[in-house]
Amino acid sequence: MRAFYSDTFVLPLPPGHRFPMEKYALLRERVLSEGIVTPERLHVPEPASITELCRAHDANYVERVINGHLTSAEIRRIGFPWSPQMVERSRRSAGATIAACRVALSEGVGVNLAGGTHHAFADAGAGYCVFNDAAVAARAMQSEGRVQRIAIIDCDVHQGDGTAAIFTGDPTVFTFSIHGAHNFPFRKQQSDLDIALPDATGDTAYLDALEWGVRQVFAIARPDLVIYLAGADPYYDDRLGRLSLTKAGLAERDRLVFSYCRAAGVPVAVTMAGGYARQISDTVDIHTHTIATAAGLR
Repeated sequence: MRAFYSDTFVLPLPPGHRFPMEKYALLRERVLSEGIVTPERLHVPEPASITELCRAHDANYVERVINGHLTSAEIRRIGFPWSPQMVERSRRSAGATIAACRVALSEGVGVNLAGGTHHAFADAGAGYCVFNDAAVAARAMQSEGRVQRIAIIDCDVHQGDGTAAIFTGDPTVFTFSIHGAHNFPFRKQQSDLDIALPDATGDTAYLDALEWGVRQVFAIARPDLVIYLAGADPYYDDRLGRLSLTKAGLAERDRLVFSYCRAAGVPVAVTMAGGYARQISDTVDIHTHTIATAAGLR
């Protein structure tokens, strides 16, 4: 297994900003210190090219992001200020998911230690998401002739609204989102399959719903590649979560998704997506366990 990271491209954020950027550097340190990924298998990704971005995004939007021409309203919707570092990190994060997909197709699994920016639409960013890395990577794999059918399994606590909108009407990319019914975004889009769960859903009900959903994904989509958004935010002590899963429940979630991929012989690219636990160490624990499970170590 190879992994890709972009945490060296640090965003300058205002003091007290809610987005926990430090989780990415802490995660990289953990996977190295525990030997889950060796240094020679951990890489800084190439940035997604303009061509790659424009396969999933409106060319005018891409140009305005890169050149700093977003309006103040667009910047507020994204949630952090524009800067050259924001552009570079967003491109590298999308590039990391492209690279993870290529590795998955050759080795079975690849990991982006960030990514999961599923609130980005074709022509707009939102919710800390500038470019939709799963959409960019899916289009890259199709354009390169590596795959025809892709399934996006989104287990972030928030619906993958941008992903759903980008692939509406496209039978080659199946979008599945399991999320909190009453959580952000409050205006949901229509995925190919949505499972919206009530607040305080715990491990058992969540895992039952997820297993049913994953079965549908493989039965209907018959994917050549899965992109898995392994959000840490369904955790019970996540500030933005509300689904009340334990770490054990999230670990079982990961095992379930990977076991179905392996049983079907389908490669999987993994992204971390959200995670906003009150104790950042909890978020890092959950992400670390996901990566270890992907590597077959847990």
